[in-house]
Amino acid sequence: MQEIANQVVDVLNSLIWGKVLIWLLVGCGLYFTARLGLIQFRHFGHIFTVLKGSRSSDDAGISSFQALCTSLAARVGTGNVAGVAVAITLGGPGAIFWMWMIALVGMATGFVEATLAQLFKTRDAEGQYRGGPAYYMEKGLNARWMGVLFSIFLIIAFGFVFNSVQANTISGAMAGAFGIKPWMSGVGVVVLTALIIFGGLRSIARFSELAVPFMAAAYLLVAIAVIVMNLSEIPAVLALIFKSAFGLHEAAAGGIGAAIMNGFKRGLFSNEAGMGSAPNAAASATPYPPHPASQGYVQMAGVVIDTLLICTASAAIILLAGVPSGDAQGIMLVQQALSSEVGSWAKYFLSVVILFFAFTSIVANYFYAENCLVFLEHNHAAGLVVFRLIVLAMVMFGALASLPFVWNLADVSMGLMAITNLVAILLLSDLAIKLARDYNRQRQAGKLPTFDASQFPELQSKLEPGIWDDRR
Repeated sequence: MQEIANQVVDVLNSLIWGKVLIWLLVGCGLYFTARLGLIQFRHFGHIFTVLKGSRSSDDAGISSFQALCTSLAARVGTGNVAGVAVAITLGGPGAIFWMWMIALVGMATGFVEATLAQLFKTRDAEGQYRGGPAYYMEKGLNARWMGVLFSIFLIIAFGFVFNSVQANTISGAMAGAFGIKPWMSGVGVVVLTALIIFGGLRSIARFSELAVPFMAAAYLLVAIAVIVMNLSEIPAVLALIFKSAFGLHEAAAGGIGAAIMNGFKRGLFSNEAGMGSAPNAAASATPYPPHPASQGYVQMAGVVIDTLLICTASAAIILLAGVPSGDAQGIMLVQQALSSEVGSWAKYFLSVVILFFAFTSIVANYFYAENCLVFLEHNHAAGLVVFRLIVLAMVMFGALASLPFVWNLADVSMGLMAITNLVAILLLSDLAIKLARDYNRQRQAGKLPTFDASQFPELQSKLEPGIWDDRR
């Protein structure tokens, strides 16, 4: 039965990634980059200007900084450590170059989906902001069926499969460093997850705001130390990455094709640009400046931090140490590489980092799935409790499952979800471009960009009453 399941998942992965999603993903990124006038490059500095005012919030929403940290909690997980190792193992060092490329073009896609999520957000039964792709599909495209389809894919991907992936990595890291049995790690993660997710959105946001900056800074500091210790080898490592990226250096599994495929797959899994996940957090924020496009800039910062900083840190650790021989894969490969550079204590440090990375991902992934469940069920209390219990069961399953099957299943569910979202944002692209231009016209005129819904008559019947009626 396991062999049949693996074969089915492999066929689906080949179809989705080999013939549809790769080209759709790259095409959307290039399309939005062109239509937004290279926004991720021209306005790179403004991304961090917006972040300066991102601490403000109100009773209905979390702050933009909390929304960023929540989206980073989901982004910064096993994909940043184990996923980078998988990409290098299967695609060679050149996969890192393609991870960078998909992040750069993906920033424009991330801007569009976060902006649309802010525009079409609603309030739930408790008065808190809710939104995301399912909501802009229903309101912006008048296609609730599409929102339902997306929600089902997201719930499967983030509520179930991705959380299994994160739990799998936690149990592997704990077993490798401390000899803790997988079932024991699973029970511990289940208990900690339950304590947070039963506290609701604000509990998740507060946890993310505290945990994400701490864990990212600790990991980056160790990576910087490794780089400083090996400064003379940096040019050679960069040359290896570029040569492998363009087939000038043999990759592990098929040259340039393997490098591109694994770089793109692991890049999307890590930074999530275009996948439709981060907009669920973006919609929950009270933006500052009070304009939907400001949250687009905030979420572009998430792609920078996730892939261009943290994934690059993992790649540097592995490549500067030399890819170890043997059967090591995933997190074990990174543990070997880091230990060879800074000593045996590194495997304990990395295990703790992975615990933080993966655990915060589980919590944020749950929030995304809950957001879509609310879209489907409209705050059905009993359904929410049942759903939380199923999520916890999947976390336990992940702690005991085999790594290759779980990763492959994650690729399938992520691919279907991303395709649905990319089609939706392409259909809404004219509106997103219009919002970006409105924001930057006001900024260039020396004004604080403020969204005035009356200037967009085509939206009057589509926006949630009371949210954007008068932001001035």
